[in-house]
Amino acid sequence: MKKSRRSDCPINFALQTFGDTWSLLIIRDLMFFGKTYYGDFLKSDEHIATNILADRLARLEQVGIIRKIPNIKDKRKDAYQLTEKGVDLLPMLLEIIVWSAKYDSKTAAPKDFVAQAKNNREKLIKQIKTALKQGEVLFQPK
Repeated sequence: MKKSRRSDCPINFALQTFGDTWSLLIIRDLMFFGKTYYGDFLKSDEHIATNILADRLARLEQVGIIRKIPNIKDKRKDAYQLTEKGVDLLPMLLEIIVWSAKYDSKTAAPKDFVAQAKNNREKLIKQIKTALKQGEVLFQPK
């Protein structure tokens, strides 16, 4: 699964690490919706195919953005969680949310969340990081 680098450009590095539609959506689900299990990701609005989900989870784990944790209660199920490297993507995801809210009139992002991301980003980042450490869910998925 090791890929060769196309260049040493920082944007290229980021795109090769997490730059496909599905990886960012998995990170979103872990970060904002408290999804942790394979089946949870399958229930997302975007309807990821099982083979793509398995591939992206493995890739995100390989590059250190997520980690797989055995489920103590059910040995057949593993949970996934963001690593520090994954949590460090938070400011970028907030920027994407703010940009999308500006240009997408149908955005599902709550207006107050977007306003806080625009006007008080550092406080919001701290709140989200605290929620992630405590296993709290920021938004309830539909």
